[in-house]
Amino acid sequence: MIPDQSRSQQSRMEHPYRIYKREQEVISRRKIYRTTAFYSSYTIILLAFAIRSHHFLRALAFVPFGIMFWMLTEYFSHRFVLHRHWKVSQRRYKRFWTRVANKYLDPTHFGHHEKPFDGEHMSGRVRDLLPLFFIGVPLSILLFPPFTASIVVAFAFQSYIAEEWIHHATHFCNFRDPYFRYMKKHHLYHHTSQGMTRGFGTSSGILDFIFMTRFPRNVRQRLYGGRKARSTNQPDHVIKQARASSR
Repeated sequence: MIPDQSRSQQSRMEHPYRIYKREQEVISRRKIYRTTAFYSSYTIILLAFAIRSHHFLRALAFVPFGIMFWMLTEYFSHRFVLHRHWKVSQRRYKRFWTRVANKYLDPTHFGHHEKPFDGEHMSGRVRDLLPLFFIGVPLSILLFPPFTASIVVAFAFQSYIAEEWIHHATHFCNFRDPYFRYMKKHHLYHHTSQGMTRGFGTSSGILDFIFMTRFPRNVRQRLYGGRKARSTNQPDHVIKQARASSR
């Protein structure tokens, strides 16, 4: 067969999958647009009040705490909540929470692992964290000094939005930026059966380093480059697939 014809035939065979990914990317992106607009509106209004009341510098001082708060929330919820199969408890005080987790968390996150390019399981909707928003905002305003805890809450939600966009990009985009290339390899290897017990950071690998849930050294070397890896228990095709997906 002529090489050009072979490439053309291969392109036609891959075409339905490319269409599928493009359709799912649109579904995922539309959800993040709504989530971004909702939570960012609150942050913008809060910062506008901070400027008008001459507390802008105080507000800026609490921004890093909001970012750190979300990073910890992202890591621990991913590791200990989303990667756990929840059974409805017979104990009265646990029944409500375990029923909610069993109904919503199990199918959402494990569905994402089963179908990593499904737009319905990819990005967060506005309603997903709405209960936390309606609890956190009034408490942070009423119980703490102005533009302190309220800024922490606002920028925790802003960090959540940033994490959603980063997660979206790791599945659908091929940026050349070293950070995105790293996160794509990091996250897609987490999606493999060998990698899903580690690599819980979705927007950073810092907490995986701190809490010792990084991938083994030889896996990191083969994923990210560097010195030649020693023998590893991870099959070559799994690591090669994660590296190829980042290109």
